[in-house]
Amino acid sequence: MAFFRSRRAGKGGFSGGLDADDINPESSTDSGSAAEAFARSYLRQQGLDIVATNYRTRRGEIDIVAREGDILAFVEVRFRSGGSFGGALASIDVRKQLRLVNAARQYLQENKLVDAAPCRFDALCLSRSRGTTWEVDWIRDAFRPEN
Repeated sequence: MAFFRSRRAGKGGFSGGLDADDINPESSTDSGSAAEAFARSYLRQQGLDIVATNYRTRRGEIDIVAREGDILAFVEVRFRSGGSFGGALASIDVRKQLRLVNAARQYLQENKLVDAAPCRFDALCLSRSRGTTWEVDWIRDAFRPEN
């Protein structure tokens, strides 16, 4: 399974829909929920249709399933209150990638989409800077499963 390739889109500051002040750094659950809400808003503004959120199976969890044209994107959202994007990206290691792939396969089977649409795995990494501005690093097709 390949790790990350550098296909970046949407990198930079963004403050649409949700302020960084809505994040409570004391609670990782609140931080994660707020980051995912921001990510959904961001992806919608980029033209994606949100199909499902927080899809959970025994095999793993997918934060966001979205459609961009005929492509189904499985999006992993990572939030870091400090440090660099590298830390957020590095946290999606090979083991996490395998869980994402397994959950995506189950999602496709349950929804009878196995042969219906091309798929990709995206990483949307968020951090806060300059008060209420989100720093966004969206990597489309961040990794590909081995067949």
